[in-house]
Amino acid sequence: MGGEPLPTTDPQEASDLTASVSRVIDALFVAGGVEDSASRVISLAVSTIEGCDHAGILLADGTGRPAEVVPEIADPLVVDLEAVQSRTGESPCLDALTQGVTVDVEDLVDDRRWPHFGPAAMALGVRSLLALPLMVNGAPGALNLYALYPRAFGVIDRARAQLLAAIAGLALASARTHEDEERRTADLHAALATREMIGQAQGILMERERITADQAFDILRRASQHLNIKLRDIAQQLVDTGERPDTGTGAADPA
Repeated sequence: MGGEPLPTTDPQEASDLTASVSRVIDALFVAGGVEDSASRVISLAVSTIEGCDHAGILLADGTGRPAEVVPEIADPLVVDLEAVQSRTGESPCLDALTQGVTVDVEDLVDDRRWPHFGPAAMALGVRSLLALPLMVNGAPGALNLYALYPRAFGVIDRARAQLLAAIAGLALASARTHEDEERRTADLHAALATREMIGQAQGILMERERITADQAFDILRRASQHLNIKLRDIAQQLVDTGERPDTGTGAADPA
Protein backbone atom coordinates (compact mmCIF):
# COMPACT_ATOMS: atom_id res chain seq x y z
CA MET A 1 0.00 0.00 0.00
CA GLY A 2 1.74 3.17 -1.16
CA GLY A 3 1.96 6.55 0.40
CA GLU A 4 -0.04 8.43 -2.25
CA PRO A 5 -2.45 11.10 -0.95
CA LEU A 6 -5.99 9.81 -0.77
CA PRO A 7 -8.42 12.51 -1.98
CA THR A 8 -11.99 12.80 -0.81
CA THR A 9 -14.78 12.29 -3.33
CA ASP A 10 -17.53 14.49 -1.89
CA PRO A 11 -17.04 18.30 -2.17
CA GLN A 12 -18.80 18.95 1.15
CA GLU A 13 -16.69 16.35 2.91
CA ALA A 14 -13.58 17.88 1.39
CA SER A 15 -14.67 21.32 2.60
CA ASP A 16 -15.33 20.02 6.11
CA LEU A 17 -11.96 18.31 6.11
CA THR A 18 -10.18 21.48 5.08
CA ALA A 19 -12.03 23.55 7.67
CA SER A 20 -10.90 21.20 10.42
CA VAL A 21 -7.20 21.73 9.67
CA SER A 22 -6.97 25.04 11.52
CA ARG A 23 -8.62 23.50 14.58
CA VAL A 24 -6.12 20.64 14.51
CA ILE A 25 -3.21 23.08 14.21
CA ASP A 26 -4.53 25.11 17.14
CA ALA A 27 -4.85 21.97 19.25
CA LEU A 28 -1.37 20.65 18.47
CA PHE A 29 0.84 23.69 18.54
CA VAL A 30 -0.11 24.76 22.07
CA ALA A 31 1.58 21.67 23.50
CA GLY A 32 4.91 21.98 25.27
CA GLY A 33 7.04 18.85 25.15
CA VAL A 34 7.11 15.82 22.87
CA GLU A 35 5.01 13.63 25.18
CA ASP A 36 2.36 16.34 25.52
CA SER A 37 2.24 16.83 21.75
CA ALA A 38 2.07 13.09 21.16
CA SER A 39 -0.78 12.80 23.63
CA ARG A 40 -2.71 15.48 21.74
CA VAL A 41 -2.07 13.79 18.39
CA ILE A 42 -3.29 10.47 19.76
CA SER A 43 -6.39 12.06 21.25
CA LEU A 44 -7.18 13.82 17.98
CA ALA A 45 -6.70 10.62 16.00
CA VAL A 46 -9.17 8.70 18.13
CA SER A 47 -11.71 11.53 18.30
CA THR A 48 -11.64 12.73 14.68
CA ILE A 49 -10.93 9.58 12.64
CA GLU A 50 -14.08 7.51 12.78
CA GLY A 51 -12.49 4.10 12.23
CA CYS A 52 -9.71 4.63 14.80
CA ASP A 53 -10.22 2.93 18.17
CA HIS A 54 -6.65 3.27 19.46
CA ALA A 55 -3.57 5.18 18.33
CA GLY A 56 0.13 5.38 19.08
CA ILE A 57 3.29 7.13 17.92
CA LEU A 58 6.72 5.69 17.24
CA LEU A 59 9.73 7.99 17.02
CA ALA A 60 13.35 7.10 16.43
CA ASP A 61 15.48 7.86 19.49
CA GLY A 62 19.02 9.24 19.58
CA THR A 63 20.41 5.90 18.39
CA GLY A 64 17.94 5.61 15.51
CA ARG A 65 16.01 2.86 17.28
CA PRO A 66 12.20 3.17 17.18
CA ALA A 67 10.65 3.88 20.57
CA GLU A 68 7.01 4.29 21.51
CA VAL A 69 6.20 7.76 22.81
CA VAL A 70 4.19 6.96 25.93
CA PRO A 71 1.95 9.78 27.19
CA GLU A 72 1.38 10.21 30.90
CA ILE A 73 -1.85 8.19 30.63
CA ALA A 74 -0.86 5.28 28.41
CA ASP A 75 -3.29 3.17 26.38
CA PRO A 76 -2.79 -0.42 27.63
CA LEU A 77 -3.61 -1.91 24.22
CA VAL A 78 -1.02 0.26 22.47
CA VAL A 79 1.56 -0.63 25.14
CA ASP A 80 0.84 -4.34 24.55
CA LEU A 81 1.11 -3.91 20.77
CA GLU A 82 4.44 -2.11 21.15
CA ALA A 83 5.69 -5.00 23.28
CA VAL A 84 4.67 -7.45 20.53
CA GLN A 85 6.37 -5.27 17.95
CA SER A 86 9.59 -5.13 19.98
CA ARG A 87 9.54 -8.89 20.52
CA THR A 88 8.85 -9.84 16.89
CA GLY A 89 10.80 -7.04 15.19
CA GLU A 90 8.01 -6.60 12.64
CA SER A 91 4.81 -4.59 12.22
CA PRO A 92 3.09 -2.21 9.81
CA CYS A 93 4.24 0.60 12.12
CA LEU A 94 7.91 -0.33 11.73
CA ASP A 95 7.46 -0.54 7.97
CA ALA A 96 5.94 2.94 7.89
CA LEU A 97 8.81 4.28 9.98
CA THR A 98 11.69 2.57 8.18
CA GLN A 99 10.35 2.76 4.62
CA GLY A 100 8.61 6.13 4.79
CA VAL A 101 5.37 4.82 3.28
CA THR A 102 1.77 4.63 4.43
CA VAL A 103 0.80 1.05 5.28
CA ASP A 104 -2.92 0.24 5.07
CA VAL A 105 -3.99 -3.11 6.53
CA GLU A 106 -7.64 -3.82 5.79
CA ASP A 107 -7.83 -7.10 7.70
CA LEU A 108 -5.06 -8.91 9.54
CA VAL A 109 -6.92 -12.19 9.00
CA ASP A 110 -6.13 -12.01 5.29
CA ASP A 111 -2.78 -10.17 5.46
CA ARG A 112 0.29 -12.39 5.87
CA ARG A 113 3.00 -9.74 5.63
CA TRP A 114 3.75 -9.90 9.36
CA PRO A 115 3.54 -13.60 10.28
CA HIS A 116 4.45 -13.04 13.95
CA PHE A 117 3.00 -9.62 14.68
CA GLY A 118 -0.30 -10.23 12.87
CA PRO A 119 -1.61 -13.17 14.94
CA ALA A 120 -0.43 -11.53 18.18
CA ALA A 121 -2.21 -8.27 17.29
CA MET A 122 -5.39 -10.18 16.43
CA ALA A 123 -5.19 -11.94 19.78
CA LEU A 124 -5.30 -8.48 21.36
CA GLY A 125 -8.42 -7.64 19.35
CA VAL A 126 -6.94 -5.59 16.49
CA ARG A 127 -8.20 -6.35 12.98
CA SER A 128 -7.15 -3.40 10.82
CA LEU A 129 -4.41 -0.78 10.95
CA LEU A 130 -3.27 2.39 9.26
CA ALA A 131 0.37 3.37 9.80
CA LEU A 132 1.58 6.72 8.46
CA PRO A 133 5.19 7.95 8.33
CA LEU A 134 6.31 11.02 10.27
CA MET A 135 9.50 13.05 9.99
CA VAL A 136 10.54 14.87 13.15
CA ASN A 137 13.67 17.04 12.89
CA GLY A 138 15.18 14.63 10.38
CA ALA A 139 14.36 11.54 12.46
CA PRO A 140 11.72 9.09 11.21
CA GLY A 141 8.57 8.18 13.08
CA ALA A 142 5.11 6.76 12.51
CA LEU A 143 1.54 7.55 13.52
CA ASN A 144 -0.25 4.25 14.06
CA LEU A 145 -4.02 3.89 14.01
CA TYR A 146 -5.62 0.67 15.23
CA ALA A 147 -9.17 -0.57 14.69
CA LEU A 148 -11.04 -3.43 16.31
CA TYR A 149 -12.97 -4.14 13.10
CA PRO A 150 -11.81 -5.14 9.60
CA ARG A 151 -11.79 -2.53 6.82
CA ALA A 152 -12.41 0.18 9.39
CA PHE A 153 -10.68 3.03 7.54
CA GLY A 154 -12.61 4.52 4.66
CA VAL A 155 -11.50 7.14 2.15
CA ILE A 156 -12.34 10.05 4.47
CA ASP A 157 -10.61 8.36 7.39
CA ARG A 158 -7.45 7.90 5.37
CA ALA A 159 -7.55 11.50 4.13
CA ARG A 160 -7.97 12.78 7.69
CA ALA A 161 -5.13 10.55 8.84
CA GLN A 162 -2.81 11.87 6.11
CA LEU A 163 -3.55 15.46 7.13
CA LEU A 164 -3.14 14.71 10.82
CA ALA A 165 0.18 12.93 10.20
CA ALA A 166 1.51 15.89 8.20
CA ILE A 167 0.57 18.41 10.88
CA ALA A 168 1.67 16.08 13.70
CA GLY A 169 5.16 15.79 12.22
CA LEU A 170 5.53 19.57 12.32
CA ALA A 171 4.08 19.84 15.82
CA LEU A 172 6.33 17.10 17.19
CA ALA A 173 9.36 18.69 15.51
CA SER A 174 8.48 22.01 17.14
CA ALA A 175 8.05 20.30 20.52
CA ARG A 176 11.38 18.50 20.21
CA THR A 177 13.13 21.75 19.28
CA HIS A 178 11.51 23.43 22.29
CA GLU A 179 12.71 20.63 24.57
CA ASP A 180 16.23 20.85 23.14
CA GLU A 181 16.31 24.61 23.70
CA GLU A 182 15.09 24.22 27.28
CA ARG A 183 17.72 21.54 27.90
CA ARG A 184 20.48 23.74 26.49
CA THR A 185 19.30 26.66 28.63
CA ALA A 186 19.25 24.48 31.74
CA ASP A 187 22.74 23.18 30.94
CA LEU A 188 24.01 26.74 30.47
CA HIS A 189 22.53 27.85 33.80
CA ALA A 190 24.05 24.82 35.52
CA ALA A 191 27.44 25.56 33.97
CA LEU A 192 27.29 29.20 35.08
CA ALA A 193 26.27 28.17 38.61
CA THR A 194 29.15 25.70 38.74
CA ARG A 195 31.61 28.32 37.56
CA GLU A 196 30.34 30.77 40.19
CA MET A 197 30.58 28.16 42.96
CA ILE A 198 34.15 27.21 41.99
CA GLY A 199 35.06 30.90 41.86
CA GLN A 200 33.76 31.41 45.39
CA ALA A 201 35.76 28.43 46.64
CA GLN A 202 38.90 29.73 44.91
CA GLY A 203 38.37 33.11 46.53
CA ILE A 204 38.15 31.56 49.99
CA LEU A 205 41.37 29.61 49.47
CA MET A 206 43.19 32.62 47.99
CA GLU A 207 42.17 34.83 50.91
CA ARG A 208 42.94 32.26 53.59
CA GLU A 209 46.21 30.84 52.23
CA ARG A 210 47.55 33.80 50.27
CA ILE A 211 47.82 31.81 47.05
CA THR A 212 47.03 32.50 43.41
CA ALA A 213 43.80 31.61 41.60
CA ASP A 214 45.62 28.84 39.71
CA GLN A 215 46.98 27.37 42.95
CA ALA A 216 43.53 27.49 44.55
CA PHE A 217 41.97 25.76 41.56
CA ASP A 218 44.69 23.09 41.68
CA ILE A 219 43.81 22.34 45.30
CA LEU A 220 40.16 21.90 44.35
CA ARG A 221 41.09 19.73 41.36
CA ARG A 222 43.37 17.45 43.40
CA ALA A 223 40.75 17.13 46.14
CA SER A 224 38.18 16.16 43.52
CA GLN A 225 40.47 13.43 42.20
CA HIS A 226 41.50 12.21 45.66
CA LEU A 227 37.95 12.01 47.04
CA ASN A 228 36.33 11.01 43.72
CA ILE A 229 33.81 13.82 44.07
CA LYS A 230 32.82 16.27 41.37
CA LEU A 231 34.75 19.54 41.42
CA ARG A 232 31.54 21.54 41.89
CA ASP A 233 30.62 19.48 44.96
CA ILE A 234 34.09 19.99 46.43
CA ALA A 235 33.66 23.73 45.93
CA GLN A 236 30.16 23.62 47.44
CA GLN A 237 31.46 21.85 50.55
CA LEU A 238 34.22 24.42 50.99
CA VAL A 239 31.79 27.34 50.63
CA ASP A 240 29.26 25.73 52.99
CA THR A 241 31.66 24.54 55.71
CA GLY A 242 34.77 26.64 55.28
CA GLU A 243 36.84 23.47 55.64
CA ARG A 244 39.83 22.98 53.39
CA PRO A 245 39.26 19.97 51.12
CA ASP A 246 41.49 16.94 51.58
CA THR A 247 43.91 16.57 48.66
CA GLY A 248 45.60 13.52 50.10
CA THR A 249 48.97 15.25 50.25
CA GLY A 250 48.78 17.14 53.54
CA ALA A 251 47.24 20.46 54.53
CA ALA A 252 49.97 22.86 53.50
CA ASP A 253 50.29 22.13 49.80
CA PRO A 254 49.53 25.27 47.80
CA ALA A 255 51.44 23.80 44.86
